[in-house]
Formats: sequence, structure tokens, C-alpha cells
Amino acid sequence: MASLPIETKRTYCKVCMVHCGLVVDVAGDQIIKVRGDREHPLSKGYTCPKGRATGQIHHDPAAIAQPLMRKDGSLVPVSWDEALDDIAAKLRSLIDRHGSHAVGINFGSGLGLDSSGYAMEEALHAALDHGPKFTPLTIDGVAKVLVAGAVGRFPGLNPKTDYDGVNLLLYVGTNPMVSHAHNTGMFNPAQHIRAVAARGEVWTIDPVFTETAKFSTRHVAAWPGKDYAILAWLVREVIAGGPLDLPQPVDGLDELTALLSDYTREKAAAIAGVSEEELADLLAAIRRHGKVSVETGTGVSMTTGCNLTQWLAWVLMILTGSMNRPGGVWFHPGMLMPFDAFELPDMDAWTPGSKTRPEVDGVLGDWPCAVLPDEITVGNIRGLFNFGGRLLRNFPDTKKLSDALDTLEFNVMVEISANETSEAASHVLPTKGVLERTEFSRWDTLNWNANLQFSEALVPVTGERRSAWWVISQIMRRADLPVANDIPTSHDEPGADEAMLARLFSPISRCTFEELREKRFVQRDIEFPAPWLDAHVAKIGGWKLLPEKIVAQWHTIRVADEAQLGLPRPLVFTSRRQRRKLNAQLDFLGAEADALINPADAETHDIGDGDPLRVRTTSGEAEFVARIDPGMRRGVVSIAHGHLPANINRLTSTRTIDPISGMAHYSGVPIEIG
Repeated sequence: MASLPIETKRTYCKVCMVHCGLVVDVAGDQIIKVRGDREHPLSKGYTCPKGRATGQIHHDPAAIAQPLMRKDGSLVPVSWDEALDDIAAKLRSLIDRHGSHAVGINFGSGLGLDSSGYAMEEALHAALDHGPKFTPLTIDGVAKVLVAGAVGRFPGLNPKTDYDGVNLLLYVGTNPMVSHAHNTGMFNPAQHIRAVAARGEVWTIDPVFTETAKFSTRHVAAWPGKDYAILAWLVREVIAGGPLDLPQPVDGLDELTALLSDYTREKAAAIAGVSEEELADLLAAIRRHGKVSVETGTGVSMTTGCNLTQWLAWVLMILTGSMNRPGGVWFHPGMLMPFDAFELPDMDAWTPGSKTRPEVDGVLGDWPCAVLPDEITVGNIRGLFNFGGRLLRNFPDTKKLSDALDTLEFNVMVEISANETSEAASHVLPTKGVLERTEFSRWDTLNWNANLQFSEALVPVTGERRSAWWVISQIMRRADLPVANDIPTSHDEPGADEAMLARLFSPISRCTFEELREKRFVQRDIEFPAPWLDAHVAKIGGWKLLPEKIVAQWHTIRVADEAQLGLPRPLVFTSRRQRRKLNAQLDFLGAEADALINPADAETHDIGDGDPLRVRTTSGEAEFVARIDPGMRRGVVSIAHGHLPANINRLTSTRTIDPISGMAHYSGVPIEIG
């Protein structure tokens, strides 16, 4: 390696959706150094530890470089033809015997950023008559899509803070200093948070005094899952005494006023577990600034109150005139499929649920991840394609799921690093890693602004890895499923990977694939306020302030919470992401499987800093390292998620899930510790 010349190449980070620019020193197939790209138009040199670990990810000692197939109980290396033929034969047999809906597909994060691979997953799902589908949506973020569809009548609406003009920013259950916000594409979070705090105010509502809270003007330590009570009272007061500003029409304001008429500050404070003075101060801040941006994250979306908090966050921004207005939030118009190029449909996000839990809605065709074990156990799902998802660390109730996976006729996993989930597979198919393939940033509405990025492959392909689009299309062809005529049959056909990416562009896209490939970064100016957003709201008759299903849930949860007032609260856990970890990835960065606990709670349970902390729920138990933290709210234990021995999903349940979104509860769950 020493004799090979070092080349400096540019790319963008594909660990998360922020896509910071990277400069990578490469010698042959070796990544020598990774650093931030100071010339990148957006991130300007900023990176986080996860992005700088790109080289370590590529050189993972557990890398898988050729197909594996289970024989006599063990996974052994085989040729691509043997693996693909065996999978196709089993798939065809299963379809012939039980129909295409006996096959489930998990659209995991492993192929989530593989643009052409993901498109071929969608083609396979369509060829199987849109059968059982699972995605990360019902693990961490379904409330956002659900509320966008319910209130805005289009699930693709994604409000983003106007960081250039906002003067009052309210973070609820999100920690952008670690997670770079939630679907906002935020790079260099400290810079943006400091700027808002310097000219206005930043409030953080979270049971943990997070890294973001340290940069905020005020911190409010609300009870997990009860943030909705704070927002409900704020909405009531804005209606009663301002600042009420309605630049777009609304539907249901009188009914909303009646719904919240008796929701007093005393009641809201008691349910949220905060002081009345804190609520009064927050309302005063809203009245000082007039507009407000409310950002939520997984600290909200994983709780029992997820839909209520997200709904009321939207309502608060609507009533203060903050939607699609400077000083509030803007809406991403899209790059590949521009929302201003056609009339948006009037639709919500709910779709039929699973067979075993028909009373729980699906969302945008996704079934709740929590139903997978039951669907397998009763025989509805007999074969599974898992495209890069570490199910045994990400899906609820690890033991129940593990037992169910063992009964499948086939369990095909696309994966490039051996892990606990791949070890349980019937076949493991290695596809090109993020530095081995040509790629562009397909999930454009999650970006910081209206842009797309492109990167060519930086290193040769490891071993016998193949393009994901080719692997999936070959399974389809060999199983006699329909494949589009323009899909290449050869994995090494010159220009095939680029052609598969180009297929994702259309005549109305804001740029062509050729322009993107040439410029590497294409950004378009947007109109703000956006006429297309106002036109859509007018077309649907105004923002829907009272979505029927969410209002019904409001009544149910309100009655339950008010019945508990004055009673002792149980000790609960909430999950947390770490700076040197990303869900089930990046174990090698050394993040500790810790559990943060308030000093008073630690004393009550005779727990010292660094002690092993065993956490138990009705589903199971797991052991963490106790870290005594005075910034923790008393009565709440914050647990790092994504670890293996300390697997938080041993504490979660497939039964206690949100009835209108299918979201499993990862926060506010009662526990016992010792």
C-alpha cells in the first residue's frame, strides 16, 4: 500500500440524511483519511464523528464480500448464481403455494441511501402486489407523516425552520446537537442554534438536559409523552388572547376553541409535570415574538402522546401565522418531483393495517414493525426480504422476533457487515458500500434546502459485491416476476449504474441527471412564502385543525392522564441517541451503553455512578451502565439505544403500540430498576 499514490477525492457523507461534504484521501482500495470539505457549498468543512468514521465503516473487519447461504445450519460462501437461483426457486414456490402476500419486505436503512437499489426494492414490492411492507417509519417518525396528511392533507409536507429569520425556536423532544435534528438536514447545529439564541430565544422541552438544552435560552423538563399538554394550553391561550394570525384559511377553529375551553394552565402543568410559571413564560415569549417554529424529534414520536404533540405543534404554528411565512417555517418544494409542478392530491396517510392487527392503521402502505412477529407466527408471512435492516436491534421485542424469524422458509438479508441479524438469515447478499457505488442524494425533501448532490465511487468494489439494483432484479427475473425492459441484465455493463440513477429523474425534475453529474452539487432558489403551499391549503378548504382520528385520541389520552393526576408516577425510561453512535451502527466508536439517572433516583435505588443498572419491563430486561446526571428529570431514566448486549428492544413490546400509527413505545414506558 505504501507504494500506491494517495489521491484526494470529494464526496458527501452517507451516514445520515444531512450529507455533509467530505474530502477523502484514497490509496488504491484503502481509505487513508476522511475530513470535512471546506469548499462544500453548505457544510463548509463541518463533520461529526459519524461522518469522519466513513473510512472505518468501509474497512469493517466483519465485512461481507461474497454471497452466503445456509447449508446444514451454517452460513457458507457460495457463488452469486447459486444464491440467486436458490432464493428465486424458494420465492416462486412460496408464491405458487401461498400467494405473493406471503412474502414480507423490510425497507431497511442499509439500502435506504442506495437510490437505485431502493427503487428496485419498490419494483419488487409492486411485483409482489404490494404485500406486507415494513420501514423505519413506524420505528421512529410516523407521527410527522401522519399529521402532515391529517392537517395538511398531503403526507409529503415537511415544514422546516426559517433559520435565517426565526426569533423563537421551540425544540420538543429533539436534540439536534447530537442527531442533527429530525428530517431537517441540519449541519453544524451549534452555529445555527447560537445564532437564533443571540437574536431571539431558543426553548428546549425534554426530560434530559441535553446538549441542545445547554445552547438554549430555556429548558423545560416535561414528563415523557406529555409535551402535548403544554402545547394544548398554548394553543388555547393564543386563540383567546393572541397572537392569532391566519394568513391561510383554517377549518375547525370554533370547534377547536370549544375543545380546549377548559384546558387550564394548572391542568396542563400538572399533566406535563412542569411549573405554571414555565408555561406562562413560554406563552409570553410567543407573544413577544409573534411567530414560532416548533421542531420535534424521536423524543416525541416514540411516546404515547406522539400524534397529539405533533398535531398541536402544527396547530400552534398555523394559528400564529408561522406556516410558510418568514420567521416561522418553510416547506420543501422537492427537487426530483417538484410540488409546485402539479396539483397536490388531497389525501391523508392512513392505509389498511395488517391481518393480525387490523384495528391498527397502516401508514402510506407500511405495516407497523411491531406486527411482524405475529404475522410470521400465524403463517401470514412465510418468507422475508430484509434490505439492510438490523431487525434484532431495531424492531420491538427482540426475543419474540428472533423466535419468529427462525420459522421462515427463507430470510434473505442484504448486508455488507456481519451482525446478529445477518447471522440468523438464510441468505446474505453483499451489495456495494457507500464508497463503492456512484450515488446521489435521492431523499431531497429532507435536505437543508433545495439541492441534490452527486458522488462517484471512490474505491474499487470489495470482493464479489454487486449493485443492489442488479441483485434484486436478478431475483425477480429468476423467479419469473416482471422486470422493466430497460433494466440491464449485466452487473458490469458500462454505464449501467449511472443509467439506473438517471431513471429516477423526470422531465419536471429541477435538474437533469447529466447536470448533477457534471456539477456534483445543484441548488435551486425557492419562493418563500411558497405560492404552491398557500394554493394547496386554499384548495382543501383550509388547514384541518380537528382531524377526526387524532381528536378521538385526544379524548382518550386526556381522560386517562387526568385520571392519574395526584397519583404517584411510575419510574419510566426514554431512549436516546448518542454522538458516537447511529442506531445499530458504529459500535466501534466506543459509545457506552449507558443509562442516565437523576441523583435522587440513584440514591433511592442504591445505585452508584458506573454501576451496572438492570432495567426490567413486562417484556424483558437489559443491563446498562448507570451514569448519575443532575440534568435528568427525576422519575425518568434515559437509555442509549442501538447497543447489542444492552438491547433496548428487550424492553419494548409488540402489543403496546399506538393505535392510529402503529408506533411502538420507546419512551415513557414504566420500568423497574436494580
